[in-house]
Amino acid sequence: MTALPNSQLTADDSLATCVQRAELSYVDKFDKPPQWVVAAPGRVNLIGEHTDYNEGFVLPMAIQRYVVVAAGLKPVAQQPCSGNTAVFHSANLGDSFHTTLDKITKSEPGNWSNYVKGVLAGFLDREYHLPSFQAVIQSSVPVGGGLSSSAALEVAVATLLESILETSLAASEKALLCQQAEHQFAGVPCGIMDQFCSVFGQEDVLMLIDCQSQKIQSIAFTSPDVTVLIAHSNVNHELVGGEYRERRQQCEAAAHALGVSSLREATLAGLENVADQLDEVIYRRTRHVIAENTRTLQAADAIGAEDWLTAGELMFASHASLRDDYEVSCGELDILVDIAQEIGVPGGVYGSRMTGGGFGGCTVSLVKTDLVSSVSEMLRTSYLEKTGIEPSLFATRPARGAHVIQA
Repeated sequence: MTALPNSQLTADDSLATCVQRAELSYVDKFDKPPQWVVAAPGRVNLIGEHTDYNEGFVLPMAIQRYVVVAAGLKPVAQQPCSGNTAVFHSANLGDSFHTTLDKITKSEPGNWSNYVKGVLAGFLDREYHLPSFQAVIQSSVPVGGGLSSSAALEVAVATLLESILETSLAASEKALLCQQAEHQFAGVPCGIMDQFCSVFGQEDVLMLIDCQSQKIQSIAFTSPDVTVLIAHSNVNHELVGGEYRERRQQCEAAAHALGVSSLREATLAGLENVADQLDEVIYRRTRHVIAENTRTLQAADAIGAEDWLTAGELMFASHASLRDDYEVSCGELDILVDIAQEIGVPGGVYGSRMTGGGFGGCTVSLVKTDLVSSVSEMLRTSYLEKTGIEPSLFATRPARGAHVIQA
């Protein structure tokens, strides 16, 4: 990933610029303007980590970083004699793939095409018949940073297919289709948060998602005095690895030991009652999930009341729990949070924590808007001094979810 030049959302990072690049790439690749252009955002989770697949609570928002897809029907001369086909080109990667549209087969594990193919397969499973088409993908969502670049890609492709077919799935159905694409084709047993956030995102709104009922409560984030600052450690992770799957299996084992359907139903009192029967690692994993659900609900209330001090304290507590009990942080993320904590409220930071699956990626911080630049510079210089790595920083507001730009 290329480091961003400063902490602000620049013209080069804007949705408008991403759309323009996608359209130009499409013309360059296919010698004609696209018929459809759609966009879907990445997301950042302010608090509520590794709770979604435990049917708990999360508090994400869509960010001002998007996957844009420009597409059009294949020219008649290029239509296959039998069976419809599609070609997708990633402008960021300089890589393309072709697929038939009557039967979708997986690519090798880890290939980006699986995220697209999983969505295509989801539409075929619903007996939609797609015409032959061609598409270019352009993204401003950092990859491997825990900002859900994969979910943004899935939701953007699903939104494109709706446009091509002139149909609309129910929003929750679209999100769940994309979640299944990640499960079945990418091999990542993710919860619902990422896809729901990319579909349902709204400007100036956080989403308190109950991952058990799949209901969303809107939490206003309208204060101009506070900004969300994302710092990419530039240590990347890959969730197809075993760590994510292992944590999920540990939580399932804990739920079974506690006699509950999921850790959403568990309590600290119930955990202590069976503590002597649990492996010490399972005990700590469970303690994190139970406490994180409580912190998430408290943070939603605090942010709704613009009680930034309380929200910030809860974010720091969340990071400590993810570091010590859930063990999904890493040295670089801990350093970023430690620097933010040293800056503190007088310097402009209310709270900070790792965000995403862990083992690298990003931190998210609540920062006084008028001090975003100085906080960013302190994080950048101190982190570089301590690690030898240049972090990438950008500020964002809650953004609009998936939508059609041109149809």
